[in-house]
Amino acid sequence: MSREKAEKWAKHWADSMVGTAHARLDPKTARPTASFTDCIGRNNEVADDGRFTLRYSVRGTLPRADHAAAVTAIKDTLKKKGFEIQTFVVNEDEEPANAVDARHPEDHQFISVGSVDKDLLVFIVVTPCLLPPGVDQQQF
Repeated sequence: MSREKAEKWAKHWADSMVGTAHARLDPKTARPTASFTDCIGRNNEVADDGRFTLRYSVRGTLPRADHAAAVTAIKDTLKKKGFEIQTFVVNEDEEPANAVDARHPEDHQFISVGSVDKDLLVFIVVTPCLLPPGVDQQQF
């Protein structure tokens, strides 16, 4: 997958979670970020073939009183889509408050949503290692 397609795919996932949460993307606070990094192999090797992972995040505005319901709705949706829930916390007054982390066992993408401020949730999508199209995969 190309970097451009990966970013569109991750944005789609994040936007879908924002919709499930009934949050709003406010240009003042949303601050979408896409960070590409090289893939690191089992033995700490780094390939020269262009492989990458992407971490995409965006902040959504939602009153703190609604964070627990939003995180719960996202957890339920991710479970239905085959994700394994790794962390699930709903707690309005203590930290960490209102968080869900999930990983897909086959596709290996990682999703995280959590309270980051009074009226903000952060939505994070991390892709598995992706190889750009037309590139021969380097062998180790």
